[in-house]
Order: sequence, then C-alpha cells, then structure tokens
Amino acid sequence: MFVIPIFIEAGISGFESPAAEYTELGISIDELIIKHPNATFIGLASGQSMQDVGIFDGDLLVVDRAEDVSSGDVVVASYNGSFVCKIIDKTNRLLISASKSYKSVYVSPEDDFKLEGVVTTSIRLHKNKIELSRCLPS
Repeated sequence: MFVIPIFIEAGISGFESPAAEYTELGISIDELIIKHPNATFIGLASGQSMQDVGIFDGDLLVVDRAEDVSSGDVVVASYNGSFVCKIIDKTNRLLISASKSYKSVYVSPEDDFKLEGVVTTSIRLHKNKIELSRCLPS
C-alpha cells in the first residue's frame, strides 16, 4: 500500500476528486508507523480507561518494545496476570488511567509486573471492527 499525500478536510468544499492529480510517496503504512519492526507488536485495546488520550475500545495499538520508556508514556504492561494499557509514572511506580473514573495503581515490588512496550500509535477502525472473541485462541 502506498500513501497519497493529500490533506483531507472533514467538510466537503469542492468538486474535484482529491486523487485527480496525486503522486505516491515511496513509503508504506507500516514504514510510517513502525520504527522497530522486529520489536513491535499490535494489540487490541479493550475498555474505556484510556479514552482521554484518544485510545478507545477496539482500537489497534502499535507497541514498540525497543522504545525507551519515560514517565508520561502510554505503555502496555503485564500486571498480575493481565495485560494493561496505562500511562506510566516511573518515579512514583504508578500505572495511571487517562480517565478520572479510574484510580491509579501503585506497582509494588510484590506485584508480578513486566513492561511490554511503549504505545507509539493507535488506530481506530471505523468499519469492520475486530471482535475480540475472534482474536483470542480457542
């Protein structure tokens, strides 16, 4: 797939096809969003706790294991047997939801915690949303 460098407005302001005179960029979508292909995986977001940073239920998350993690990054982590997507506060050992409806979680030394990677991109599917049950192993 090639990317067509056009700006798309939400409103309709003209009659000419936006693709009438275009040039293709010599780059694919995966090259645009994946910096470290061998260290990147895609996950499926579930829940509403990260909506205030633009991550919604059913979004695809591009997670890079090679990115350096800084406080304030959105990360995916394994926390006590569950995969979670949260904002990390490394100094205070907190996993923070982007919604005030959810409390922050302190990660104690006794917790089973493993950082899986930094969320570099989220992709919202507007049609043909992925059903979570289809993605899980039987």
